[in-house]
Amino acid sequence: MEEKELEVLILKYTAALKTLETQISILLQDFERQNNYNPVEHIKSRLKTYESASKKLISRGYEVTPKNIEEHIHDMVGLRIVCSFLSDVYKIVEIIESCDYITVHDKEDYITNPKDTGYSSYHLSVYIPVYLIDGVTLVEAEIQIRTVAMDFWASLDHKITYKFQGKIPEEIKNDMYKCAKNIHTLDQKMLKINDQMQVIKEDQEII
Repeated sequence: MEEKELEVLILKYTAALKTLETQISILLQDFERQNNYNPVEHIKSRLKTYESASKKLISRGYEVTPKNIEEHIHDMVGLRIVCSFLSDVYKIVEIIESCDYITVHDKEDYITNPKDTGYSSYHLSVYIPVYLIDGVTLVEAEIQIRTVAMDFWASLDHKITYKFQGKIPEEIKNDMYKCAKNIHTLDQKMLKINDQMQVIKEDQEII
């Protein structure tokens, strides 16, 4: 019985990921059509493995069952949208929130309020409708939206955490935090340059 439940759960997660990828692609294409501008550098998606979900459940003291995966693992379906500029992050948040097909039920602005490590990103927890023979079910997914600079930092942080198995030396922690602060400053400067470019472009078009 549990094996059948797991098969259905994996089917729902796989369908939700495909649906989310398609819907986000449509929204961004429409945004580009209307604004003649694509705010996205690249998009990555992933489905958390059963092994990874199992480890997460065990670390939290839960039995490994399909029901517990569905109830306690909220990022089985994940999508990461990487942008050039800070302003693009918030544009994409607005686009997703305005979509009737995607239901946003929680959000965390780690850009305005970074984590203690220095981590910055914008997280949306959403529900995606999946249509199966037995009816419609809502599947949870997580969308992360960040700049290229933030993504570079997060990628390095992930590698460091994995290498030291979570026990990162204080010196490296401090250096990573300083890098995160520098990245925030860099993002602000790059946004200012982009704004200046837009003003110059508009002035040239008027002339």
